Amino acid sequence: MKYRVMMAALLAIIASPVCAAKLSGTPQILDANMIEIEQTRIRLSGIEAPETDQICLDAHGRKWACGVAARDALINYSNGRIWDCQTAGVDKYGRSLGSCFIEGQDVNAWMVSSGWALSSDPSTHVYVINEVVASNAFAGLWSGAFITPWDWRHRNKSTIVVGASSVPNKAQELLLGSALLSDPPSPDCLIKGTVDGTGERTYHSPGQISYGQIDMTKKPAERWFCSENEAEAMGWHRAAR
Repeated sequence: MKYRVMMAALLAIIASPVCAAKLSGTPQILDANMIEIEQTRIRLSGIEAPETDQICLDAHGRKWACGVAARDALINYSNGRIWDCQTAGVDKYGRSLGSCFIEGQDVNAWMVSSGWALSSDPSTHVYVINEVVASNAFAGLWSGAFITPWDWRHRNKSTIVVGASSVPNKAQELLLGSALLSDPPSPDCLIKGTVDGTGERTYHSPGQISYGQIDMTKKPAERWFCSENEAEAMGWHRAAR
C-alpha cells in the first residue's frame, strides 16, 4: 500500500507542469519574444518573433530592421504597464515558457495579430487566426517580405522568403547576402556574437580587445545583440577579453 502511495505521488510530480508559476510586474523587454520579470526570463510561448538582428524587406523592397521594430512595438504596447504571466516549462536555454496578459489582453495574441510575430505551434494552432488577420491587413512583417524567424536562424541559399503579397525578385539576394549583417541593425545593437568550431557561443562588447578583430560578414561571426542581458538569455557568454 505504501509503495502504491509513493508511486502515485511520483507520477503526479512527473505529470505536473515543469516550473509552473504566476508572475506579475513591469517587465524588462529583451526582444520581441522575451521578457524578464523578477529576475525570471520568460519566452512568450506559442509564437515566434524576429530576433533583434533580423532584417526584412518593406513594401518597396528596401531592407529594414524588423527585429528591432518588433521589439520596440512590444515596448510601446507595454508602455510601463503591469504584466500577468503564467509559465509552464522551460526551453533549452533555461527560460520559462509563458502566456502573458496586460489588463486582460493576451500579449502573445496581440504580437501575432499586429504582424510582429508568427504562430509557432502547428499542433494547437492557437494563434493561426491572429496570423491570418495580420497577413490580410499587411501588418508588421507582412507589410513586405521576410524570412520566418525559425528559418532566419539557419538561413542558407535554399531558404524561402515569404510575404502577404508578391515577393521581390531580388528578395533572396538581399536577405541572404553574406554581407547582410556587416553593419548592426540599429546603432543601439553593437554587441557581436560568435560561434566557434566547437559550438561555443561568445559575445563581444565594444571596448573589448577581441571586438575589432571580428568580421561580421564571415564565420564564426554569427549575429548582433542589443544588450548583454539579451545575449546571455540566448545562451551566449561574455568573451574573456
